[in-house]
Amino acid sequence: MKKNNPITTLGLCALALIFLGVACSGTDKTEVQTNTPTAPSPTAETRVPEQDIAGDYSVTGTNEGGGGQYSGDLRIAKREGVYQFTWVSGPNTYDGIGVRSGDKVAVSFTEGNNGKGCGVVLYSIAGDGSLDGKVGYWGVNEAATETAKRTSGSGLEGSYDITGSNPNGSSYKGKLSVSKQASGYSFAWDAGTVSKGFGVRDGNTVAVGIGGSQCAFVSYRIGPDGTLDGRWGSPGSTSVGTEIAKRK
Repeated sequence: MKKNNPITTLGLCALALIFLGVACSGTDKTEVQTNTPTAPSPTAETRVPEQDIAGDYSVTGTNEGGGGQYSGDLRIAKREGVYQFTWVSGPNTYDGIGVRSGDKVAVSFTEGNNGKGCGVVLYSIAGDGSLDGKVGYWGVNEAATETAKRTSGSGLEGSYDITGSNPNGSSYKGKLSVSKQASGYSFAWDAGTVSKGFGVRDGNTVAVGIGGSQCAFVSYRIGPDGTLDGRWGSPGSTSVGTEIAKRK
């Protein structure tokens, strides 16, 4: 490496004092600021598509109320905006309707070869207590929506004004009442006709089964590997059951 001559350095510093007013000495180094190029920021976040939950699963679970364990098979079929769930456990068959939002799935089901008469709502709970719901009805391939604005109460319990859209595109307005019951919550809607449901809360979501005592519910979380981790029960359950569904 070539060394600087001290005399030359002092001369350069003297010129710098005259023209730039910068103090320096023969042992100081002048630091030069440079603009280092940086990689451009991405203009849009790369999104990973949601994994499709349709397929065949092996299930293991515990019955509500401490009723023992069970195992079986589950088939999930995509039906446009909703999902059909069909379980076979020993001699028993169950069928239901499910809706998905993010990593949550809510299902309403009943015993037998079809889930006729059952409906399901998956609500997201906003910071102001309002509910934003996705609704499905067995035998209808299109999902509906419902928004509930709380008018009284605290937590999830209280009274709400609701507005919604039916699968056929028509709209409705009405009232919703939510109250704590056993291990979950009781829901009562009045939008010209009265309907009732029961469900459980999981963080900032609530899964509700509609259709009376014949229709039970499941609230699933979708794991990173596609495993479904669920809690399930029936209206008025004092202790919900659990279910793990692993893709075959």
